[in-house]
Amino acid sequence: MTTVLLVRHGLTAATGTTLSGHTPGFHLDDRGRAQAAELAERLAPVPLAAVVTSPLERCQETAEALTRGRAEVTPRIDERVVEVCYGDWTGRSLKELAREPLWKVVQQHPSAAVFPGPDGEALAGTQARAVAAVRDWNTRLGPEATYAVCSHGDVIKAILADALGMHLDQFQRIVVNPCSVSAVVYTDTRPFVLRVNDNGSSVADLVPPARRRRTRRASGDAVVGGGAGPTA
Repeated sequence: MTTVLLVRHGLTAATGTTLSGHTPGFHLDDRGRAQAAELAERLAPVPLAAVVTSPLERCQETAEALTRGRAEVTPRIDERVVEVCYGDWTGRSLKELAREPLWKVVQQHPSAAVFPGPDGEALAGTQARAVAAVRDWNTRLGPEATYAVCSHGDVIKAILADALGMHLDQFQRIVVNPCSVSAVVYTDTRPFVLRVNDNGSSVADLVPPARRRRTRRASGDAVVGGGAGPTA
């Protein structure tokens, strides 16, 4: 089973007020750097086979924090987990955009949303490329790997919706805060979502157990009744 930790970048000066999109130059601010450092410390016990990142600065800086002290791991850029290309919405305030007719489509029927302008992206296209990236890295890194992907709020929500078997039209029900961790285990048959939007709980369950000489093949079956958890 391959485990992916979906990490949203830390705060920037524009987070929550302006749609930064692909605009370069949005770096982590003091709050974001503190968030990334705290997250790196929390994830230190978890062995990471790779740290994959969006090419935008705010994600690369978050990824760099996660790889400090991990001499064997350097951030690996993947364009497929970059922010949604919001087209002509890029750089505008969220307060202003909430008055646009397309806003209701993004909120209520996001699978039909295509952002305006020649480079505007469809949210369905965002989900397709991001899920394809995760599946590709799962194959590259193998079934024993745990790795991180540093990306953006809407991109992570789209990946989680796919893992949960939810239609993209429901993905606005998912919350992904800055520097939160969401974790998904991928088996041969289906994903299992371990956590969503985690900002502070123990990561002990993300540390793989010591390998034994003989290991039983991981099952894709869900535990009927819910099971006793990783500590049992």
